[in-house]
Amino acid sequence: MAEYPSLDDLFVRFFQARSEKELDTTVQALSKGQNVSWHPLGGNDSNFGVIENQQSNPVAASVEKLTNAIDAILMRRCLEESIDPKAQEAPQSIEEAVERFFPNHKNWDLNAWRNQQAENIQIIGNGYRGKSADTSLIIYDDGEGQHPEDFENTFLSLLRGNKNEIHFVHGKYNMGGSGAIAFCGKNRYQLIASKRYDGSGLFGFTLIRKHPLTREEAQTKRSTWYEYLKIDGEIPAFEIDELDLGLYNRKFRTGTIIKLYSYEVKGNKHVRRDLARSINEFLYEPALPIYTVETKERYPNDNVLEGVIFGLKRRLENNEYIEETFSEEYTDRNIGKMKVTVHVFKARAKEKTVSDTRKTIQNEYFKNNMAVLFSVNGQVHGHYTSEFITRSLKFNLLRDYLLIHVDCTDMHIDFRNELFMASRDRLKQGEESKALRHFLADNLKKGQLRDAYKRRKDNISVNSADDTDMLKTLAENLPINDEMRKLLSRTFKLDQADKTKKSKPSLKNGTRKKGQPEKPPFKPQRYPSFFNINTKKRGNTHVFTVPINGERTVQFNSDVENQYFDRVDDPGDLQIAILDYIPNTATGGTAKGTVNNISDVLNVIKRSPHNGTIKVVFHPTDNVQVGDEIQVSVSLTSPGEDFNHILLIKISEPKSQPKKVDPKPVEEPIGLPKLVQVFETVKNDPKAFTWEKLAGNNIDMNYDVIMYPLVEGDILEAIYINMDSNVLKSYKSKLRSMEQHQVAERRYISAVYFHTLFLYVINKRRGYHIFRWENEEQERSVDLTEYLQDMFSSHYAAFLMNFGTGELVEALG
Repeated sequence: MAEYPSLDDLFVRFFQARSEKELDTTVQALSKGQNVSWHPLGGNDSNFGVIENQQSNPVAASVEKLTNAIDAILMRRCLEESIDPKAQEAPQSIEEAVERFFPNHKNWDLNAWRNQQAENIQIIGNGYRGKSADTSLIIYDDGEGQHPEDFENTFLSLLRGNKNEIHFVHGKYNMGGSGAIAFCGKNRYQLIASKRYDGSGLFGFTLIRKHPLTREEAQTKRSTWYEYLKIDGEIPAFEIDELDLGLYNRKFRTGTIIKLYSYEVKGNKHVRRDLARSINEFLYEPALPIYTVETKERYPNDNVLEGVIFGLKRRLENNEYIEETFSEEYTDRNIGKMKVTVHVFKARAKEKTVSDTRKTIQNEYFKNNMAVLFSVNGQVHGHYTSEFITRSLKFNLLRDYLLIHVDCTDMHIDFRNELFMASRDRLKQGEESKALRHFLADNLKKGQLRDAYKRRKDNISVNSADDTDMLKTLAENLPINDEMRKLLSRTFKLDQADKTKKSKPSLKNGTRKKGQPEKPPFKPQRYPSFFNINTKKRGNTHVFTVPINGERTVQFNSDVENQYFDRVDDPGDLQIAILDYIPNTATGGTAKGTVNNISDVLNVIKRSPHNGTIKVVFHPTDNVQVGDEIQVSVSLTSPGEDFNHILLIKISEPKSQPKKVDPKPVEEPIGLPKLVQVFETVKNDPKAFTWEKLAGNNIDMNYDVIMYPLVEGDILEAIYINMDSNVLKSYKSKLRSMEQHQVAERRYISAVYFHTLFLYVINKRRGYHIFRWENEEQERSVDLTEYLQDMFSSHYAAFLMNFGTGELVEALG
């Protein structure tokens, strides 16, 4: 080949091209007379749909490359141990593989150990400088590698199921690694090069591209296809000892290196800083750490070009933006086992404002608008946006401050397969997905998350509106017809409380009942020193009754810290197993045989420790009957000796259901949300609502904010109106007398309050779903309260003050 004296020179020219434009020049210069040929990927010229219809997000597609790299490292370690990866003696899970092949993996929490391991997998930024310039990505792993003659059965195959019989890897479908090609510029160039881990054989390479249709092909073919390069009928290959390919802290000797040209990297293109945050979201808990590397050529003024990513879970542990973390583990007959970890973010952190805190949290941990993450083996396979928090949980105050991780690794395989698309980046819209959504929402609303939300809401709740008289005057003078009255009654909480009942004083802030001994402060320990349960016993067994149609919560006491089940370093566990199942034979039934899985007879919810209390909820399945007895072992693990209790659960008669009584039709009074005036500062009135008070509970008030609608579920409970907004200050600055100022304030309150009220009612009633474009490529679901708040701050309130609202002014009389 005259243009390229050797194959190693051709590879270098391929690899050094910084964009698809540069690479295309080299490809076009290849001499067709030197037997350069292109062959369909997977041996099928109908492969376009398989490759294009995979991940919808370029980050998710690049993560598939990284999980393939993790697989390659684990495969190499298995082969180095002379173990057949498909044999029974091979690890049966990724977790087991890490335990066996990396005995020092617990040291990865230390920087030096983690960094050393991370060098084996690297993702490197390449290309040009500037936000709008092309960015190419280089992905390297020092894994098993492949011989050139095996490329067509591994890297270049599709849908062959190469890893189906290997249990300790991510890959199953033999297609995920090709999903990234669809985001490689217009020509879809991807370079693959590899050498076998043991140093045997040659260093092989090939180039993948989208086939450029000729004029004749365009007339006969319905679509194009993807193809790879051969020279002289073979995968190009040559001898190497090592190559300098710009890897961090090493030369290339064995393994695999892939280059994605002109990759579609959205937003900022800094790999170590920006792309790493997104990768962390998709890799909640990866098996191995990964180096992210930028280059001085692209960012000459950046002094921090390298960093290690090891999953979002580790980023969130001991994080100054996290208020609390807790978990619940569900064992369900239909779903299997899944662990749900909840991270609640602070409303304000590091002396920042509420607005700045929220922006930082969104940029650092929600770059891809994923509020609920569903993962398998640490890799996210699907997600919900924040609409799950507002629509399913109805915890509006936590909309931007809640991240939920659902570990689906141990689900029933049949159920899990119906949840996720083969592309592993989104959920299917099937019955299983609907059932899971309902199951999650129902259980999360009963646990610690409900308590966390209640604490936030209690801090800004209003027991009695200070502006009741004003509100009544305004409401009485409004011309509301019967239809609108009914609409409001269905939408707002109605004031129908029995005023004859005296409310009991609540015991808050540690207030004790008379004669009640003072509870000692909880002193958490890293490891438990006791594990107690208080109930009646039959010998050494604790006895509980559970109604067949209900549930029973068993409460254990321990001094272990709240993060014991969820911390990264040396976590503990609460293990629950069935010991014996004694069916009721008194009514003529027969023994049902041995039960090995507790979920066959009991659905179980296990909640993480909370200030010395661990709760377990038992719910009978439809496999049991009244009179059955189930013996269960509950063990709290500890480094020394585990703590054990044996429980005997007796299935009792069903709980009686209250009789349904048809309510008599009653004329419902109009229900209005509470009106709360908020000020920048208020002297000598601790009950007054100020910007600072609301700021501690996720609500940002400043001169540009007009109001905040507090929604509980679907009920608009209160409207917080900012009395120190720029709109009101500007309007009042044109007035002279105190009387004019007072009228202006009442006009401002009435306009903002009732326009908020009616806009909320109409939009809610009509069922509008609102989206907002974050940029020219990405849209975000917007909650109705956020929409209204933003609309009033965007000149709408100023318009109301200066134009119209005549009827409201007349009503003030």
